[in-house]
Amino acid sequence: SQAVSAISSGVFSPDDPNRYRDLMNGLYQSDWFMVAADFDSYAACQREVDDVWRNSPDWYARAIRNVARVGWFSSDRTIRQYAKEIWNVPV
Repeated sequence: SQAVSAISSGVFSPDDPNRYRDLMNGLYQSDWFMVAADFDSYAACQREVDDVWRNSPDWYARAIRNVARVGWFSSDRTIRQYAKEIWNVPV
């Protein structure tokens, strides 16, 4: 992305172009969550979220559907499933 490239190039610190070197090395070498690798995709998705947020009826509808669908993600069900399928311990 342009933002990451700008930081790497030293545009925000012309007096010390290496000021953010450690930060950038961390992003590129220890990026466990793939922030740098997938940043363009993340930014595009965030722009879509911004557009939906500006359309209140659409935002409300999506929020209601989201809440209605989270029942399956209960912590009790998750632990029970992990115990059975991953940890192989009786529940």
